[in-house]
Amino acid sequence: MRDYIISCCSTADLTEEHFKARDISYICFHFELDGREYADDLGKSIPFDKFYAAMAAGADTKTSQVNAEEFEEYFEPFLKAGKDILHVTLSSGLSGVINSAMIAKESLEERYPDRRILIVDSLGASSGYGLLMDKLADLRDEGKSLDEVFRFAEKHRLNVHHWFFSTDLKFYVKGGRISKTAGAIGGVLNICPLLNMDNLGRLIPRYKIRTKRKVIRAIVDKMAEYADHQTDYTGKCYISHSGCYEDAKAVADLVQSRFPYLKEKVEINNVGTTIGSHTGPGTVALFFWGDTRTE
Repeated sequence: MRDYIISCCSTADLTEEHFKARDISYICFHFELDGREYADDLGKSIPFDKFYAAMAAGADTKTSQVNAEEFEEYFEPFLKAGKDILHVTLSSGLSGVINSAMIAKESLEERYPDRRILIVDSLGASSGYGLLMDKLADLRDEGKSLDEVFRFAEKHRLNVHHWFFSTDLKFYVKGGRISKTAGAIGGVLNICPLLNMDNLGRLIPRYKIRTKRKVIRAIVDKMAEYADHQTDYTGKCYISHSGCYEDAKAVADLVQSRFPYLKEKVEINNVGTTIGSHTGPGTVALFFWGDTRTE
């Protein structure tokens, strides 16, 4: 019997079915839509299509991370059941949620001195964070110990690459990732920014690419450049999207045509409501294993 559980936040943006199939536990962030609070519960409280349609129509959104008290309530049943915990958080470059998890860890380990809670900063987000969780579940299922899985996560979290593009700049302007001037010019020139996640887990604009067709090709070019064994890549590839499935499908089709040795078919997920509250609709993200992110 497994003596530890693997856990993450809902911001890993996998489906509930995926989490259950891989025996990965998760705790939900929160968001508000026009003043009404919801759990970021993988699209159960509000379907993703309705959420992104509301944003496109001008709805206001706010997000809030899991607090320390919520983490305690979430962790404690596992400890009572005699389980240790490996919890991986959303990137500290995007959220302070790791601090809440650490406060809960310290409090609970005083009450349960025979149990351990190990916390890892994923330095990732959305289904890239989910790709890391899926690998940790593989290692657990292979019989690796809690410490071995923890060390792998700490050592290899920067081997997960996160590339994003957006066809709607207004939410990036609103969030301060792109200036108002750049957003206005980009809209006129049909610019789709290509961004990635740096080694501190921050989302960084990298390139300004004109037209959706060109940015779709460019994001797959980045996978060819950075993936393990380049186009001979044999690992998994995940994509997430915020209300733009056809764009995500176009990226997936191109990946599958250029990378013939993928371990499985490209998995397409939704960008969840926490991350999506900041990106807005029109974002596609591509995730894969590659060399170590250094900048």
